[in-house]
Amino acid sequence: MPLPKAIWDHPYTFWALLCLPAIPMIVGLTSGGPDALSNVLHPSGEFAARFMIVAMMITPLMMLFRNAGWPRWLMKRRRYLGVAAFFYALAHTVLYLGDMGVVALTGAELSRLSIWTGWLAFLIFVPLAITSTDGWVRRLGRRWKALQKFIYAAAVLTLVHWAALHDWGGIGAAMVHFLPLALLETYRLWSTQTRRHRRAVDLSSQKTRQTFQ
Repeated sequence: MPLPKAIWDHPYTFWALLCLPAIPMIVGLTSGGPDALSNVLHPSGEFAARFMIVAMMITPLMMLFRNAGWPRWLMKRRRYLGVAAFFYALAHTVLYLGDMGVVALTGAELSRLSIWTGWLAFLIFVPLAITSTDGWVRRLGRRWKALQKFIYAAAVLTLVHWAALHDWGGIGAAMVHFLPLALLETYRLWSTQTRRHRRAVDLSSQKTRQTFQ
């Protein structure tokens, strides 16, 4: 394998790419200032959502571009994207707690739609990240895929969390990010149902031919 391709395909290279958005965040935190935490808070949450969205888009992209190699390249790295989404969400949560202090744990704050939806999305992320290793995949077997389906609930909660911020002032940015995912998921469902219908029709036709033979 040529050296450039070997470097590009190496997991460390992909991890380095996933870490790039954290660099300006770290610089912003180390620069100090009274608004350092709040300035990094929203970018960390946005990149958590973005990496989650990209990870969820890979399967329908493989179905849409069946003969292309790049969706398969992404599929091999989908778990990396999921883990990166979790760590950016973790950073987002820690920054939020640091910025808000004890106010973050008060009933008035936790009862806000934009807050409790974010907490629920993060709590769903935790077991998905913990079970992302090969060992857990083998240990859980078919249950691993069932567990991973909770990502859809996390995505809906993240969408509401993002959109409800600042009295629904974030709905525009949220829809820009989530609309492509919604369209691709709609295509995936349509494609899956179409294939199932065709198989059912083919099976029915085959049984009919066998009956009259």
